[in-house]
Parts: sequence; structure tokens; C-alpha cells
Amino acid sequence: MSTNNTAPQKTDATLKMSTMSEALTHAVKDGFVEDFKFENGALTTTGKDDGRYSPGDVKISNFYRFEGDSDPDENSILYLIETNDGKKGTLVDAYGAYSDAKLANFIRAVEGISKK
Repeated sequence: MSTNNTAPQKTDATLKMSTMSEALTHAVKDGFVEDFKFENGALTTTGKDDGRYSPGDVKISNFYRFEGDSDPDENSILYLIETNDGKKGTLVDAYGAYSDAKLANFIRAVEGISKK
């Protein structure tokens, strides 16, 4: 008699990420390989195909919040971003008192925000 000890696969909706590192690893496996930065009011990428994106040029496919156990400096949020020209990548920001106010305004202006 054989038994199957394989755990059911988790979907994005049920996948729990306990660390930023786990979430980044999962994002890269899903093709989110660009490292977005927020500079001068726009998202930017680096590399051979540099890009500059306004809120209308991107959608946020998913996001994860992480809270430090005892230190508010450790509160952060990871955004999974897709651009209108097909790039997929991540952006990290603090949240709460330490968040970047200009980046927060940019994120609020993005119309396509999903949470899976």
C-alpha cells in the first residue's frame, strides 16, 4: 500500500510569505526580475533597456507587507509591478511613519492595483 505525502500546492491567494527574502525569491520565479527604483517622481529601471514610468504606465500585480516584531524601522512593503511595455519587477518601500511620501502618492495614482 502506498501513501501520498505530497502537500497540496498553494496558490498565490493562499501563499503566506513570512520574510521579504521568501517573497522576493517567489517573485523572481514568477518573472518579476527588474529592480525598480523611484526617482524624480517616476519609476525607473537600469540596464540596457532603461525605462521611466509614470503611474499610468504601470500596474501593481500584488504586494506584501512585512512588520518587524519589535522595531518599526523594519516595516516594509514589496510591490510586484508590471509595465505597459512588458517589464516585470519589484519595488520595496517602508510603510507607516518611514514611508516615502512621494512614492506613496505615486502608488495611490496607479489605477491597476491587485492583491492576490
